[in-house]
Amino acid sequence: MAERIIVSHPGGIARVEGEGEVRLRISGGRVEDVQLRIFEPPRLFEAFLRGRHCGELPDLTARICGICPVAYQLSACAAVEDACGVEVPAPVRDLRRLLYCGEWIESHALHVFFLQAPDALGYESAFSMAARHGDVVRGALQLKQAGNALLRAVGGREIHPVNVRVGGFYRAPSQAELAPVAEQLHAVRDFARRMIAWTAALPLPDIEEDFTFVALQEPDRYAIEGGRMTTTTALDLGPHAFDGHVVEEQVPHSTALHARLRGAGRYLTGPLARYALSGDRLSPAARGAARDAGLPAVVRNPFRAIVVRCAEILHAVDEALALIAAYDPPDPPAVAVAPRAATGAGWTEAPRGLLWHRYELAADGTIRDARIVPPTAQNLARIEDSVRARVEGCADLGDEALRDRCEQTVRTFDPCISCATHFLRLELDRR
Repeated sequence: MAERIIVSHPGGIARVEGEGEVRLRISGGRVEDVQLRIFEPPRLFEAFLRGRHCGELPDLTARICGICPVAYQLSACAAVEDACGVEVPAPVRDLRRLLYCGEWIESHALHVFFLQAPDALGYESAFSMAARHGDVVRGALQLKQAGNALLRAVGGREIHPVNVRVGGFYRAPSQAELAPVAEQLHAVRDFARRMIAWTAALPLPDIEEDFTFVALQEPDRYAIEGGRMTTTTALDLGPHAFDGHVVEEQVPHSTALHARLRGAGRYLTGPLARYALSGDRLSPAARGAARDAGLPAVVRNPFRAIVVRCAEILHAVDEALALIAAYDPPDPPAVAVAPRAATGAGWTEAPRGLLWHRYELAADGTIRDARIVPPTAQNLARIEDSVRARVEGCADLGDEALRDRCEQTVRTFDPCISCATHFLRLELDRR
């Protein structure tokens, strides 16, 4: 059989954030090569953060992602506070966790119902899906609105929140401001619970893969805004040990770096990893609904991550309601953070997975060096492996069928391609 090159649809992969393409090379009926090509221009955030004051980080890093800005803000705050030897008090940490719950709800709802569910049901978009599943689409919109309302109430606005600062918040919302948000969350909670079973019943590909999972873990709760890095290879690390165990490498076909775990190779972070390592720490309702939907303790089918995301949505709703019920506005809403010459590292669990920041500060708080490793960049190499597994043995399919298989596999991981393009080494040879 002659060599075939299958490239994703014109304009790149649809229904992902950012621009990229899948390139599949088949020779003699065998899959010879899979490349997830990220050709967006590098964002260069790490470079232009140098020389800025560390107090500017929450507002600057929020611009890395329009869907998950809180992840970047709180990871940056954690790293700066680590460098300056500051630990924020529990009420401020709780308010940060509440804000992060809003991001998990709206981000997961976007992916589950508007990006992946149409694939599973054979629709081009959620708009066409609404003709037969209007109640699901309407419920999803209400769910996303509830997440956005929480972001707005705590963060000041839902896109690129303006209320986050190093040390805490500029102001704490009142109990009265959070009361209508709690009403919205109560209104969508039953829908969130029912959607665990609904997604579990979708006609998803039946495949199993041998993932190495990496996620943050806390002893008594589901990790969101902190914890220690744990793996299915038995690692247990603090944030300063991250770059001693995770190696980033440039590949010729992508502006985004690929990552591997020393001694274990390619790995996966995100919902499947969190569920495998901490599923027993989900809220009782989320844990029970996941069990009733038939989810095993470890899910190795990447397409069933849609069910895990729904379990995490219900968990975030339950967490948010509990935090609002116990809420007492922190006074003051932030602690003073005096800069010093030091290097700090911090991380959180973005909806797509572990997000790590490291900053070297001068004595006056000026950023001397910055490094940001987003979850998509960590997952890219493993996504290529999953694309290969999905099309292996199917090389005789037509180009369009192979193209759809590749793109649907990429979409199930919810890659934020824009966030992944955080570094590029340019070599220019003019002759």
